[in-house]
Amino acid sequence: MFKEKNLSPKQLALLTALLLSSLIALSIYVLFSDWKILLVYFIACFAGIYLLIYQILEYFIYRKIKLIYKLISQTKATKREEAYQKYILPQKGMDDVRADVELWADQKTKEIQTLQSNEEFRKEFLQNLSHEIKTPIFAIQGYLELLEDGAMEDPVLGKKFVTQAQANVQRLVNLVGDVDTITNLEINKEAIIKQSFIIQDLIAEVVNNLSVKWLKKNIQFQFKKGNESQVAVFADKNKIYQVLVNLFSNAAKYGKIDGRITASIYKLEDHKILIEISDDGTGIAEEHIPRLFERFYRTDDARSREIGGTGLGLAICKHIIEAHNETIQIRSTQNVGTTVGFTLASKA
Repeated sequence: MFKEKNLSPKQLALLTALLLSSLIALSIYVLFSDWKILLVYFIACFAGIYLLIYQILEYFIYRKIKLIYKLISQTKATKREEAYQKYILPQKGMDDVRADVELWADQKTKEIQTLQSNEEFRKEFLQNLSHEIKTPIFAIQGYLELLEDGAMEDPVLGKKFVTQAQANVQRLVNLVGDVDTITNLEINKEAIIKQSFIIQDLIAEVVNNLSVKWLKKNIQFQFKKGNESQVAVFADKNKIYQVLVNLFSNAAKYGKIDGRITASIYKLEDHKILIEISDDGTGIAEEHIPRLFERFYRTDDARSREIGGTGLGLAICKHIIEAHNETIQIRSTQNVGTTVGFTLASKA
């Protein structure tokens, strides 16, 4: 039985030939009232009309459609594509072909938009990288010129300028290191080596290594009440350590004096563990939150540079967590604090 929306060239030619030859044969019968003449005209007309319409459809319409599909594939047809064009394509109606072409056009449009977005991102990244590199280089150059112009003769002033130059060299080293890290993560050069470990133990290790830096602000650390029992996660321990260092460093940098940093661990469904690092600092304005994981993005350039950092910490965290096929997100309220949470698998 014919399906109206999926007629092949043969079916369409047969149907058209049947209708036209029937009409012609009936007309002849009305004129001559002879069944033999009707039958002869019907057979002759049916054969002639079928062949004519089939040739037109096959060689002028469906050949053009095949060319369109070849253009869509943009390559020499594989055996699978040849079979598709030979057996499946003729079964498609014009609406199906139109839908396929529209789908292909939509995919190409999205690809072009992605390429344009990536190009804009690349330009912005190179511009920001150039700016971030020039700042410490110009500072080092300035201090060296001052030392060369006679500041070395003053021990106090000379030591101050050397210390400042060294600080900018370290900033440049950190920047290059972070750029190298994020580049390796993007191209999957750094393999993710997963193992099982207790997340509370790793958090405690990070806190012990960073707590000396919190003394000026008298910042205290605590696990959220109820998180005392050990929770094992399955992840790359070294890379998660790097994530935690970045998150705790940010919490301390932007936390308030006599503030508190809290770590919370939650067991979720599907063998997932949610780890949250919260501070009670100044918080972040809502309009900045969607862009915080962008490279070099700063909510306040002057304050960020004064505090320090390369502007790549959260971007590195995002790449590491996504390399684990997990998610990371931020929520924040101004004058209340910020919480960064990420998920990890609880087992292999």
